[in-house]
Amino acid sequence: MADESTQSIVIDAEPARIMAVIADFAAYPEWANGVKSTEVLSADGDGRAEQVRFQLDQGPVKDEYTLAYTWAADGRSVTWKLVKGQMQKAQTGSYRLTPSGGSTEVTYSLAVQLAIPMIGLFKRKAEKMIMDTALKELKRRVENAG
Repeated sequence: MADESTQSIVIDAEPARIMAVIADFAAYPEWANGVKSTEVLSADGDGRAEQVRFQLDQGPVKDEYTLAYTWAADGRSVTWKLVKGQMQKAQTGSYRLTPSGGSTEVTYSLAVQLAIPMIGLFKRKAEKMIMDTALKELKRRVENAG
């Protein structure tokens, strides 16, 4: 698998509220950059998504892919991996939530392997940009919804 990139941000909310936004895949097109549509393909007994299909359109980058999710019992982390994709050969990622007072540190890890080769430096820069944008959008969504 490709090298993993990791970034963190502090969000002024408790983990349950943040995880509720992360788990609300139907709302992603409203706030997640480039996500045009989502479809929950299967859910577990608690109603949490197990497999989700995404349609992404970020200018030159267009992709449709399916991710499989595993939710931690403590409600403080979620991991995912690519089931199938058009532009991606592999993807693994996670959100880990660490409460601190009334805030929560959200750590996002991501590793993507594209179907077409990309120079490592450009790939890491793209991953960093994706994570930076995703964390800022998540923070805005959680803090403005409260």
